[in-house]
This record gives sequence, structure tokens and C-alpha cells, in this order.
Amino acid sequence: MQGNCSYYNPTKLYFGDESLNFLKDELKGYGPVVLLNYGSGSVKRNGIYDI
Repeated sequence: MQGNCSYYNPTKLYFGDESLNFLKDELKGYGPVVLLNYGSGSVKRNGIYDI
């Protein structure tokens, strides 16, 4: 690694069958645009992408 750097990664995890119900409210705290990084298309198949 070259030079100085800083890394900050706060993480909040939800567990359980109903954990996706918290996603819509959680995303509101990040503003109108968020970057969603996903692979294989599973988020589109299970509906999370549409929230």
C-alpha cells in the first residue's frame, strides 16, 4: 500500500425472516440516491431491488 489512508466501515446487520422489512426505512437515511452493488440478479428476482 502506498501513502496514507483511512478506512471507515460502519455496519448494521439485521437478522431473521422479517429483516427485509427494515430496508425501506433504513435507506431513507442515505438520501434520494444510493449505490446498490449486487451480482447474479438475485436482488431483482426476490424484489429487494424494487424497494
